[in-house]
Amino acid sequence: MTVSISAVHVLVDDPDAALVFYRDTLGLTVRNEVEHDGFRWITLTTKSQPEIQIVLSQPHAGRSKEDGDTLAALLAKGELRPLHFRSDDLDATFEAVAGAAGAEVLQEPASQPWGVRDGAVRDPAGNFFRIEQS
Repeated sequence: MTVSISAVHVLVDDPDAALVFYRDTLGLTVRNEVEHDGFRWITLTTKSQPEIQIVLSQPHAGRSKEDGDTLAALLAKGELRPLHFRSDDLDATFEAVAGAAGAEVLQEPASQPWGVRDGAVRDPAGNFFRIEQS
């Protein structure tokens, strides 16, 4: 039996700002975009792993108002679990991300005790993520 990752969902409060960040800054490719009941889902992939989809969606999309409000509050606080990206040029990628509108640098690239060199940022929605050198 073989199991693999097909998609990872990332909550965003502003799909347009998220699209600019993930597509234009990180270089991901839009595979699909769906609008339904006033909400959008944007599916992106990386060039190196096109089989893994990153789906940007809003906290209230497909959820009750109460659940959407709870997720929106966690997103606003930056309390959702982090994403981890890998780059063949950490310094150039980090420089682009750090200069992106709405991004917040949390940690400049550094060698970590767990054996990687990486840096940490928040995307325009407040999602925490790390970028490591491949």
